[in-house]
Amino acid sequence: MSIRPPLFDAVLFDRDGTLVHDVPYNGDPALVRPVRGARQALDRLRAAGLRIGVVTNQSGLARGRFSRRDLERVNARVEELLGPFDTWQICPHAESGPGVAGCRCRKPSPGMVSDAARALGTTPDRCVLVGDIGADMTAAGAAGAAGILVPTPQTRPEEIASAPAVAGDLPGAVDLILRRQRLVAGPDTEAGRGTGTGRDTEAGRGTEVGGGAGPRRRRARCVLVARPDSAGDVLVTGPAIRAVAAGADRVVMLCGPRGRAAAELLPGIDELIEWPLPWIDPQPTPVDRSEVDRLTRRLAEVGADEAVLFTSFHQSALPLALVLRMAGVGRIAAISDDYPGSLLDVRHRVPLGIPETERALSLAAAAGFPLPDGDDPVLRLRAGCLETGPTDGALAEPGYVVVHPGSSVAARACPPEICARIVTALADAGHRVVVTGGPGEGALSARVAGRSGVDLGGQTSLTGLAAIIARAGCLVVGNTGPAHLAAALGTPVISLFAPTVSFGQWGPYRVPTVRLGDAAAGCRHTRATRCPVPGHPCLSRVEPDSVVEAVRLLAMATAATELVPGGTL
Repeated sequence: MSIRPPLFDAVLFDRDGTLVHDVPYNGDPALVRPVRGARQALDRLRAAGLRIGVVTNQSGLARGRFSRRDLERVNARVEELLGPFDTWQICPHAESGPGVAGCRCRKPSPGMVSDAARALGTTPDRCVLVGDIGADMTAAGAAGAAGILVPTPQTRPEEIASAPAVAGDLPGAVDLILRRQRLVAGPDTEAGRGTGTGRDTEAGRGTEVGGGAGPRRRRARCVLVARPDSAGDVLVTGPAIRAVAAGADRVVMLCGPRGRAAAELLPGIDELIEWPLPWIDPQPTPVDRSEVDRLTRRLAEVGADEAVLFTSFHQSALPLALVLRMAGVGRIAAISDDYPGSLLDVRHRVPLGIPETERALSLAAAAGFPLPDGDDPVLRLRAGCLETGPTDGALAEPGYVVVHPGSSVAARACPPEICARIVTALADAGHRVVVTGGPGEGALSARVAGRSGVDLGGQTSLTGLAAIIARAGCLVVGNTGPAHLAAALGTPVISLFAPTVSFGQWGPYRVPTVRLGDAAAGCRHTRATRCPVPGHPCLSRVEPDSVVEAVRLLAMATAATELVPGGTL
């Protein structure tokens, strides 16, 4: 019985400009020229057990530039040179005119991605789409698939900036796919045990395989996991915590006050310890020896055999590792670029840009806790944890649009006046709109809702907000906790994403998503908490009509996914 690959079942490719050099409206098989290294790259995917397909816009059919027979001959030549593909998905339609609804298949619409996944017996979230323009990346995201952009001289700079991942060429894209597969599968050797006998691991080492069970190890009695961060950080770590829980009798989680409510929603946790850590909190209190001593005693009471410390890429796990050593924990695993001495038994390193969920899963796997076969690496909430949300008025029937204008980080928030215009545009397009907000955001949500939306700002707990999002057709939100809450619920997201951090690392994970905003703005990759550019250009220029169009794209993806066996929506 074969083991299912840990992340992806299939890789889909745009044809012209990605697999073969672009010849506009090509109907002549003699003009087919593969890009450098294409055959070898595709053979590596085949050898790894991944299925491959093509999703290609061919408007030349509708324009009469070539016949269907010409197209078949060109595609046959592509297969002759590059080997067989498991599915071909072709859109024969021309681009629609202004104000005219286009077909469901022409990229950037997600129809072909969904159709390819169905033809291959999988779901879009287990597919990667490799393409050379922004329309490919939009189609991938709207379907819920991963996207990798391989730019050509014709690719626009803004398309490169907004892509979730970028590779220099087709072989480089395949390298990235296989590295991510290996990263989550984990090493195939026994992890070191005991203080001072640790080993270094690095994501991406090992042979290319489609799946893997990770290192064999004895079952742990009690494992302490830590993610002392905000709600969104805790939610994206959920699959890694499930992986640890699958290999342990008991899991105790150390979380911070800002992440406690999210931690209570995650499966696999037996006990929570809430403790603010001054080396993690964004508004830290001074380090107090008596508080550190008290934390050490509390962690010693847990009696954990080992600990897995999850951190963001800019944080250090070493202070907590020292406390855990003092508490008597015998085996500690964490990601650390800094030399840890004897503080870590498993020192793991991960390249930048890897999705945060996969980054955490790779640490769990390196520590000896790979996600078990049959548990997909998607965000998930504990069964039965949701409150009963409002079900009257605009919320009586599911399918409304939720707009969440607030953010815990000011630089990531869309300006209120833009959010208000978005609500009006959605209502004018016939959508029921609900505006939500956390504690203290009542004035903001009321301003944004205006006369067009239903204002629920400040009226719900995190579980109440989850219940509202669970019944929504989609969520319009910035890079903040509710985006990851929506991903855990399978609710599509329109991401008003400020580029202060990497979208590929922090965007909504494995859920249909359309990204909006200026990805090339001056705040790009600054990690700023307050906008460093006058006028907040990354989000102040979002056009409300683009949000309405994004809702349409996501509705297509939702309809298509409902037809796929095992779909999440």
